[in-house]
Amino acid sequence: MRKVMLTGDRPTGKLHVGHYVGSLRRRVELQNTGDFDDIFIMIADAQALTDNADNPEKVRQNIIEVALDYLACGLDPEKSTILIQSQIPELCELSFYYMNLVTVSRLQRNPTVKSEIQMRNFEASIPVGFFTYPISQAADITAFKATVVPVGEDQMPMLEQTKEIVHKFNSVYGETLVEPKILLPENQACMRLPGTDGKAKMSKSLGNCIYLSEEPDEIKKKVFSMFTDPNHIRIEDPGSLEGNTVFTYLDAFCRPEYFPEFLPEYENLDELKAHYQRGGLGDMKVKRFLNNVLQAELEPIRNRRKEFQKDIPAVYEMLRKGTEKAEKVAAETLSDVKAAMKINYFDDEELIKMQTAKYTEA
Repeated sequence: MRKVMLTGDRPTGKLHVGHYVGSLRRRVELQNTGDFDDIFIMIADAQALTDNADNPEKVRQNIIEVALDYLACGLDPEKSTILIQSQIPELCELSFYYMNLVTVSRLQRNPTVKSEIQMRNFEASIPVGFFTYPISQAADITAFKATVVPVGEDQMPMLEQTKEIVHKFNSVYGETLVEPKILLPENQACMRLPGTDGKAKMSKSLGNCIYLSEEPDEIKKKVFSMFTDPNHIRIEDPGSLEGNTVFTYLDAFCRPEYFPEFLPEYENLDELKAHYQRGGLGDMKVKRFLNNVLQAELEPIRNRRKEFQKDIPAVYEMLRKGTEKAEKVAAETLSDVKAAMKINYFDDEELIKMQTAKYTEA
């Protein structure tokens, strides 16, 4: 079986470090292994419209922002197909057929949908498109015959629902769709990077993000205002690592080579943590170290982005070519689905012959 990877992001703003450690960094690593026959990276603008229908310009303007972040992080259009979701009509048709395989109660039980509805205050009036976006996501994944989907921990329920749809379709109509495997970040800290305010999720809408394209002064400002241990009042006080955003970020970003460069009095992160826990290490010293780490990680990304920004028409042309390639694959899958469901009336020669014989005999 061909190895195919699919993943993507909603274009509701520039991408942040949560996207980077949760999935984007891993995508680049997987792309560069050469292990995959195809890699599809989707800018999920149709999904973004499910809760931004009254502000389509927000989605429209952020297509290019996401594309620039992709290229800046190392996604290579020669190795990965970058596409725009709304420009592939086959995805809508697949979603429509899959809707018949999922109950309303099952969607209501989806933990990701429940939390997203609560976060957006949709309890009273949920847009149908937003409510059914797990089905749309299943269409995206199966359209490209994805075998691997790298996601953050919060998206696991969505992938499980996709697998349920695949099982249901194949059991009713015969083996047609490919079941994907979930690929989670290897680093536990990257599963769900918290916001700079210590909230459980980094979110553009909550204003607690560090963006990949952010300038050095703004990164420093956000790091220095990060949530730490509220009980660590004096330097000599023992500090706690649990719920301490600064150390969570160090777990996600710190590499051994940063200690000789930025904090030579410590051998490694474990030694730094131990000092903090026994007392005698101030929060500002740790924050200064984290700032240096993030600056080192994000500077090359920011510089590459500025280079790609010099030729925006070329970025749109890259997106056009990727979308055209992706649509051909989605069209093949849709043809297989319609054949399995026996709704490919004009291509079904046996059906035409059978009906012809029936009425000829009559």
